[in-house]
Amino acid sequence: MRLFNINFQKNKKITLEEQNNSKKYDQYVELGKLVKEARTQNNLSVKELSNISKIPESSINSIENNIEDLRPRDPFLRSILLKLEKCLFMENNTLVGLEIRETNTFEKNKKKIILRKFDFLNSWQGSFFYFLFLILILFFLNRYFISNINIIEIQIIEEKGK
Repeated sequence: MRLFNINFQKNKKITLEEQNNSKKYDQYVELGKLVKEARTQNNLSVKELSNISKIPESSINSIENNIEDLRPRDPFLRSILLKLEKCLFMENNTLVGLEIRETNTFEKNKKKIILRKFDFLNSWQGSFFYFLFLILILFFLNRYFISNINIIEIQIIEEKGK
């Protein structure tokens, strides 16, 4: 009985995820239908709408036909929908309200950003590390020459004494 409950809960989660995906699909289908209906009511072709709104024909076709690969991503899609609302004489936020905000459209690689932000030549941190590096080199050079000078001086003094 317990195995049945676990499997049922897993299946239930899958169906909820499928429903969310279908909602996204339905909203973009509805969005495309609204744009197409408004365009046909105003007796405009896709080319004419493109000339009026300065939006490429491929973007308008991808929105109307729900072609996900060609459809612009979130920030661009929002501005295109606002422009289409104005050009098609629709109420404000009818199309933008149906839009689904996509997250992480622009991914950043944080590991590369840390290395690129650090500037050795023009920052106080770079100057500080350069100063520490110079002191460290002077310290090692000083230790090296002091240790060699003591040996040389002792040998010269012993030779003078004989």
